[in-house]
Amino acid sequence: MGSGEEDTGGGGGAVRGAVLKALVVVGGVLLLRRLRRSTTRWDHARAVADALSGEKVTPRLPHTGLLLGSRGIPMRPHWKFFSREQARKDPDNFFNLRMLTCPATEMVDGSRVLYFEQAFWRSPEKPFRQRFYMVKPCPKEMKCDVELSSYAIRDAEEYKNFCDRQKDQRPQPEEVIADIAEHLTTIHLSRCGRGKRCLYEGSTPPEGFPNNWSGASYCTSDLSIHKNGEVHIWDKGFDDEGNQVWGTKVGPYEFKPAPKSKYDDMFSPLNFSAPLSLEKLDKAYVIDDQ
Repeated sequence: MGSGEEDTGGGGGAVRGAVLKALVVVGGVLLLRRLRRSTTRWDHARAVADALSGEKVTPRLPHTGLLLGSRGIPMRPHWKFFSREQARKDPDNFFNLRMLTCPATEMVDGSRVLYFEQAFWRSPEKPFRQRFYMVKPCPKEMKCDVELSSYAIRDAEEYKNFCDRQKDQRPQPEEVIADIAEHLTTIHLSRCGRGKRCLYEGSTPPEGFPNNWSGASYCTSDLSIHKNGEVHIWDKGFDDEGNQVWGTKVGPYEFKPAPKSKYDDMFSPLNFSAPLSLEKLDKAYVIDDQ
């Protein structure tokens, strides 16, 4: 009788040991997965670059809600962005603009170079603003996640509608690098806190960057990337006394993504509005800023 009880106790200890070992193994696997899923500085930079440009997507990037492509790079379907809704609701302050951004090349250090252009929706073949964006992690000493810098293009005419062309009809990567001209602005983006609509948001330093368009002496920019795919941009120019001389005063442009299948909807006669004065055009939006 005593012997049987002893055997039972030994069996129970063995079971408890096996369970403990299993828990340790499972815990280790979960910890390893968590470590593997941790978001690095370069993950943030790639997330921002692909949120601005857009590609086909599959799984999600941990902690951001963005999706991952076949190489683990966050992407989404190739969309163009329009401010159509804002223009309808507030035509006195906003135009229906098309914004298009796509990958142009990658630098040796891993920084991504994007081509960016904006045009009025009725004349997409004539962009009024063309830039290169360089996207990389913020320096370690800074309290931000992503550094987004804009650069002028040495021969902008050669890059018109860059994203709409076949890759063999575009300037090639080595040409892109050679055509990166003077630095214009830098926005420092940080991941948005819990409960906010955005994924990343940031701005230029308060003192802005030199700009001489339409009486300005400096300009500032605010940018946010939202969970629903929207990109909000607020560019403003100020004179020496701090008076705003160009850019909207009521808030940022809200660019909403439009899948390729819906491009034709943008050209409905309902979208045509009354002609706008050149004065309004200049003050509400920068047509050829420097």
